[in-house]
Amino acid sequence: MKPCAKDTSAVDLQRLLAAAAFLMLLSLLVLMHAGCSKKQEAAGPGTPEVTLMTIVQQDVPVAPEYVAQTQSSRQVNIHARVSGFLEKRVYTEGEIVKEGQTLFLMDQKPFKVQLDQAKAALARQEAAHKTARQNYGRTKPLAEKNALSQKDLDDAKGQFDSTGAAVEQAKAQVEQAKLNLSYTVITSPVQGITSAALQQDGTYINPQNSQLTTVEALSPMWVNFSLSENELQRYRREIESGKVREPLDKNYIVEIILVDGSVFPYTGKITFAAPSYDTQTGTFLLRASVENPDGILRPNQFVRVRLKGAVRPKAILVPQTAVQQGSRGHFVWVVGTDDKAELRPVMVGDWRGTDWFITEGLKGGERVVVEGGMTVRPGAPVKIKDQKRGESTAATK
Repeated sequence: MKPCAKDTSAVDLQRLLAAAAFLMLLSLLVLMHAGCSKKQEAAGPGTPEVTLMTIVQQDVPVAPEYVAQTQSSRQVNIHARVSGFLEKRVYTEGEIVKEGQTLFLMDQKPFKVQLDQAKAALARQEAAHKTARQNYGRTKPLAEKNALSQKDLDDAKGQFDSTGAAVEQAKAQVEQAKLNLSYTVITSPVQGITSAALQQDGTYINPQNSQLTTVEALSPMWVNFSLSENELQRYRREIESGKVREPLDKNYIVEIILVDGSVFPYTGKITFAAPSYDTQTGTFLLRASVENPDGILRPNQFVRVRLKGAVRPKAILVPQTAVQQGSRGHFVWVVGTDDKAELRPVMVGDWRGTDWFITEGLKGGERVVVEGGMTVRPGAPVKIKDQKRGESTAATK
């Protein structure tokens, strides 16, 4: 029986050794799994991937845009200057006419008759003046010899002067008749675009219905736009504080943007500023003048104007995608040298394209998350997918 007891003890020992080996292996597996978990936690698939932009402070052109409306620089109402029958309209409504081009013709026959009458009256007065001059020439030497009385000389002198004045009056009437006849040919005083005819052929024209049409000059064209009182005051404060630098001699360049987004090929300059605010709208009117030789711009057309020339010195621009808004205002994610994210409150300024001016909260050299910021958490590590420099978003427009 003793050998059997010995065999049982050996079996128990082997079982204990096997159990100990299993426990050691299990502990080793647990330690390995814990190490892998920590490694995955540090830089595993759950770490957000972001694109960064390094802030670069630089002088950035400022080009604010405003809604504007065009206006002809010279709008002329075409009126008939004499009364009579309108004979014919000789221009095409809505087309561009040249300076001096005929627009309307009036019936000339009555005015030609008046001119002939005035010429005849002039001839009659000239004949009477000639006779009076001859009579005065004969009377003067006789009066000097006392052959005629002083009264006779005075009468001859008075008749001579009177007929001379009548001649001048008749000449003026001839000139007036010539002018009236010339007024029957109605021309355009400017080059511009015409409106519809207000009177039809055959209409009797008098002072009550004398306006015939309108001609509006197309070049130069005026472009009117307004700034609100708040905008103007804020802009002045930024200039005074040095946040904005105006162009030399305040010569802003006015760029015009058409309704389809294209840029008008000619630029203009501000030529007029209203002396006061509009009491109804509270806005300040500015006017730019721009050449329009091809007639692309038409009066009363809505466009946008872009004022170019001012600069924001040492400005910071970030894309709109980098700026988020919370309960306490706007903020961005800043990534430090340890590749961990920090929530940074910022003050935003104006828009510039798809970018935003940052007036407070950032400085040059810092790295800002521009893509992937929705998954970032404060103090958490991030994985950098791409990195850019700030000047790439501040290209001159």
